Amino acid sequence: MKIALDPTPFHHSHSLLEFPRVAADLGYKYLQMTPHADLIPFYNHPKADDELVGKLKAACKDAGVDIASVLPVLRWSGPDEDAREAAVRYWKRAIQIAVDLGVQTMNTEFSGRPEKAEESERAFFRSMEELLPIIEREGMDVLIDPHPDDFVEDGLAALRVIRGINSPNIGLVYVASHTFHMGNKPLEIMRAAGDKLRLVHVSDTMNHHASHGLRYITNPPGNAVRVHQHLKIGDGDVNWDEFFGGLKEIGFLDKENTVMVSSVFAEDDNAEDVSRYQLKSMVDYVARTN
Repeated sequence: MKIALDPTPFHHSHSLLEFPRVAADLGYKYLQMTPHADLIPFYNHPKADDELVGKLKAACKDAGVDIASVLPVLRWSGPDEDAREAAVRYWKRAIQIAVDLGVQTMNTEFSGRPEKAEESERAFFRSMEELLPIIEREGMDVLIDPHPDDFVEDGLAALRVIRGINSPNIGLVYVASHTFHMGNKPLEIMRAAGDKLRLVHVSDTMNHHASHGLRYITNPPGNAVRVHQHLKIGDGDVNWDEFFGGLKEIGFLDKENTVMVSSVFAEDDNAEDVSRYQLKSMVDYVARTN
């Protein structure tokens, strides 16, 4: 298993080519490349040319850090057909960037709309018809997170959609801080996913269903909002013994192709200390579980 840093907390203070050194200085051997204005921005065409991709690869080599995964977020399940077609084009370039970086794992979101779930699912499978042959040809693992405010949010429901693609190259991302949107059934989801679960994000969150649904109040009542945090381990309600125990049970911790990512976004002012804390906590939990 690879333990990676999501450098999002450092986007405001460091350039793209500085991320490998940041990760190395914090003790990480791997990076996850999340959406960035100079690489693959949210919802728009990738902005990195071959020269910049080469410089990023060289920066990783100089720092002794590898890229474990590339995370594009593009509207490939968008119910708007023009947006969906554009996202497929952007995905093709994103896949090529990952290949050129020597990365075999990409993780992403379904990126549809919950109020148009049926239309979004149709759009998703339409996009997969065009992209899956490329994904399989390149030997890429594409792993999908049922993100809050997507057309599929429940973990087991997401697995059904993934299973429907009928490809070993497509799998699941389990984001710990999405636990209470995914159905709060981590063991059931992990056991059902098995080998399809190949990447997890480690960050904590409060259970927004607690206190009879009144832990968070939005006005007017009934707003279609999704509330969660990306806190450091121990600052929320995620059951970490259950989380790491489930990963051990399905063999996740012992595989070479699985990725565990620190993805704390709530403490940019203390990002270095939090990143070191996250690494130590993940290593300690893995050691205790094993």
